[in-house]
Amino acid sequence: MNPVSTDRPNSELFINRELSQLEFNFRVLAQAQDEKIPLLERLRYLCIACTNLDEFFEIRAATVRTALQFGTPLQPDGIHPSDALKQIHEKAGELVKAQYEFWNDVMRPALTEAGIRVMPRDQWNAKERRWLHEYFKEEVLPVLSPIGLDPAHPFPRILNKSLNVVVVLEGKDAFGRNGGMAIVRAPRSLSRIIQIPQEVSGGKHDFVLLSAVLSAFIDDLFTGLTVKGAYQFRVTRNSELFVDEEEVENLASALKDELIGRGFRPAVRLEIAETCPKSIIKILLENFQLPENAVYKINGPVNLNRVTQVYDLVNRPELKFPAFKSRHGLLDEDCPFNTISEGDVLLHHPYDSFSHVLDLLQYASNDPQVLAIKQTLYRTGKDSKIIEYLINAARNGKDVTVVVELRARFDEEANLKLADRLQEAGVQVMYGVVGYKTHAKMMLIVRREGKKLRRYVHLGTGNYHAGTARVYTDIGLMTADPDITTDVHGLFQQMSGLAPNIKLKRLLQSPFTLHKNLLKKIDREANHARVGKKAHIIAKMNALNEPGVIKALYEASQAGVKIDLIVRGACCLRPGVAGLSENINVVSLVGRFLEHSRVYWFQNDGDIETYCSSADWMERNLLRRIETCFPILDPKLATRVYEEELGNYLMDNTQAWQLQSDGSYIRVVPKADEMPYSAQGSLLAKICG
Repeated sequence: MNPVSTDRPNSELFINRELSQLEFNFRVLAQAQDEKIPLLERLRYLCIACTNLDEFFEIRAATVRTALQFGTPLQPDGIHPSDALKQIHEKAGELVKAQYEFWNDVMRPALTEAGIRVMPRDQWNAKERRWLHEYFKEEVLPVLSPIGLDPAHPFPRILNKSLNVVVVLEGKDAFGRNGGMAIVRAPRSLSRIIQIPQEVSGGKHDFVLLSAVLSAFIDDLFTGLTVKGAYQFRVTRNSELFVDEEEVENLASALKDELIGRGFRPAVRLEIAETCPKSIIKILLENFQLPENAVYKINGPVNLNRVTQVYDLVNRPELKFPAFKSRHGLLDEDCPFNTISEGDVLLHHPYDSFSHVLDLLQYASNDPQVLAIKQTLYRTGKDSKIIEYLINAARNGKDVTVVVELRARFDEEANLKLADRLQEAGVQVMYGVVGYKTHAKMMLIVRREGKKLRRYVHLGTGNYHAGTARVYTDIGLMTADPDITTDVHGLFQQMSGLAPNIKLKRLLQSPFTLHKNLLKKIDREANHARVGKKAHIIAKMNALNEPGVIKALYEASQAGVKIDLIVRGACCLRPGVAGLSENINVVSLVGRFLEHSRVYWFQNDGDIETYCSSADWMERNLLRRIETCFPILDPKLATRVYEEELGNYLMDNTQAWQLQSDGSYIRVVPKADEMPYSAQGSLLAKICG
C-alpha cells in the first residue's frame, strides 16, 4: 500500500486522542442540558460526565504525564506530552466549569421545582440543621479520624478520589501545640448522600451531601480550637496497573500486590473548593507534586458524581425514560439448540433480551448431551448468572474452561475473585496470553447429537454482563456454522497454548489477521473506486486511533470511496480535509443507550461483506489484544445489521454529532424539510413495540 500522498505534518493528519476523548464528555454533558430528556435522566448524564472525567484523568491524562516523565514516543499527532497536558488541562477546565454552572444554575433549581431538593448549607432551616447536626454526632463523628499536620504527623497518604476536608485551625490543643492544619477524610463506609426524613424537612425527597455535613460541623472535631476555614478537596491518581507479565511467575498474585497500591499512585489532578486560600492550595500541590494548572477550583461539591444516588432513591417514573420490554422468545423454550440448528440467530441488545444468552448457557449446563463449555469473560458484574451456570455445568460433570481476563480495567479485583470461585467449583480457568488482553467475546458449547459431536457458538461485540446489556447496544450471533465453530474451537486451543498460529476459515482475529485484513479490505474498496466500481465503507465503533487504518481510509477517500464512520468516542481521523478526506463523514451518537457495537461494512462492488467485532479500530485492539471479528453470513441477518446498526444511525438527526476537521463536533439538527428522527427511538418502537 502506498503512503498517503500528502506533505502534511502529523498534527494535520491526526486529532489528539485525549482532546478527542474530552470532546465526547462535552457531548454527554449536552444530554444533561437537553430539556427534551426527562429530568432525572439529565441528572444521570451530568453524573456520567463527571465519572467519565475521573476515569479520563486516571487513565488518559495519567498516561500523558507518564510519557512526559519517561520520554516515551509521541502519539501519531506529534504533540509533545508537555503541550498535550497543557491543552488537556485547559479543555478539562472548560468542561468542569460547564458542569458546575449547569449544576448550580439549571439542574439543582430544576430538581427543587420538581420537589427534589439537594440542599447546600445555606438552604438549611433551623430544624433541618439540628437534625443534620445530630446525624453528624451519631453517625459520622464516631468514625472520623482527623490528622493534625506537625512534625509527628506528616501529610497523610490521600487515597485516590476520596473525599477530604483540609481544616485551618487557630489556638492551642490539649498538649499546648499551636493550631495549624488538619486533614479529615470522609469515611468510605458512609453514604455520600443523606436523605432527610419527611417529618423534619416536610419534603419527600430532600437530600444533603455528606461533604456539606462534614464542612458544616467540622468544629465538633476540634474542641478548644477555632476553625478558620474548612475546604473540601479530592485528588485523582494514576490508576493504570503496571505488571511486567514476563517477569512474574503468577499473574494473579502480582496483580493482587499491584492493586494494593493503586489508590496511592502518582497524582494527576487536584479538585478543591474555590474558596480555599492560595497558600493552602500551594501546600497541597507541593505535597501531590502537581503543577498549578492541575488544580480545579470547584464551585460546589467536589464529588458531584455522587449525586447519581438521587436517581435510584427517587421513585418518580415520570422523571425517567419510559420503561421498555426487550424482545424475548427467539429461542425454542424446550431446546434452544433446535433453533440454532435451523439457522443463525442474531441478537441486538438491549432491544433483544440478553436472557437469550443466559437461557442458552443455563440449558447447556443441565443438558446431558452437552459435554463441554468454553467461554471468555472480560466483565460480568456482581451476582452474575453466567458464573452460576458455569459452576453448575462443572458440578454436572461437564468439561468447563473459562478464560478470565484479570486485567480488565477497574474490574481486576472482581475478576480475581470470580476466577477463584470458578476454580473452587472445578472449572478450568486460564488467564489468557502473556502480553495480550483477552477482549474477545466467545462461548463454545460441544454437544453430542446422535453419533456425532456438534459445536454451537455465541459471539458478541459486548461483554457477558447482564447489567450493561440493558443499557449498552451490542450485537450477538448464535450459530452452528461448521466453519465458524471450528474457528472458535481453534482460538480456544490457541489461547490455552496448545496450538500454533492457526489458519481461520471465517473469523479474523487480533493480533494476527484482523489489522492486515482491514487494510486489505479498505485498499480493495479504493481499487474498486479507481476503476469506477461501487465502493463504500461504513463502520461503527467506540473509538478510532490506529494510524495505519486512518491512513488507509485517507487513501481510499482520495481514490473516491465514500466512507461513513459512526464513532461514539475518541476519533483521531480528520474528516472533510481538502485533498485528503473530503469523502469521509464521521458522526457520533449519544443517546439513551451507550453505543457499543462494532460493525464493519464493505460494499465490495455489490458483493457486500458485513462483519461484527469485539474490536475498535484502535492500536491496542488491533495489535495488542486478543479480539474476534466475525462475518454475518445469512443475507437476511446481514441486511438487518445494516438497516438497524448502520443506515438507521446515519439517518439520525436528533442525537447525532458531526465531527469537524478541527476536532470539534456540531450537533446534527433536522433540515427544514425533515422530520426529527432518532435511531435508538426507532429501534425501541420497531423491536420492543
